[in-house]
Amino acid sequence: MGEPERMNAARLRLPFWLAVIALAGCAANAPLPSRPPTLDLPLQLHVQRQAEGQSQDWLLVIQGEGAALRWSLLDPLGIPLSRQRLLDGGWQNDGLLPPNPEARELFAALLFALTPADQLVRQYPQALTQGNRRLFDDRQPAWRVDYRQPQGFDLRIGASLTYRVDALETMP
Repeated sequence: MGEPERMNAARLRLPFWLAVIALAGCAANAPLPSRPPTLDLPLQLHVQRQAEGQSQDWLLVIQGEGAALRWSLLDPLGIPLSRQRLLDGGWQNDGLLPPNPEARELFAALLFALTPADQLVRQYPQALTQGNRRLFDDRQPAWRVDYRQPQGFDLRIGASLTYRVDALETMP
């Protein structure tokens, strides 16, 4: 391979690596508490993603696993979309699914929304509460939670992405 071919190959790879770095940066920026809050587990949540006039329904299962929290996001047919473990203040892939930065951001925002009120200040000192919850990033609201009931709320991430979240009953 001559010099011009090597240069063209390098130019083709550059956008790919820039996209990988950008996605990795997005996933790393979601704030997480140093220790997970005390939650009533397991939790099963119906999550409806709403963006750009489109709607998607998902099932999210949150389980305790020793010191970790396991998050499993499934489509309506039960096909896994993302499986992550929150351990020692960071996310770990669980299984063979590829990393899903949007799911990690959703899981981090849901952890914020599900944190009991008496633990919120300790876990998220930058949070504001006034009938709803907000977490700010560079003085812009990164996450906003509007509660309809204790485990039924609307979660806004950024300017154009909203999730409607409702708890599903779990059988003993």
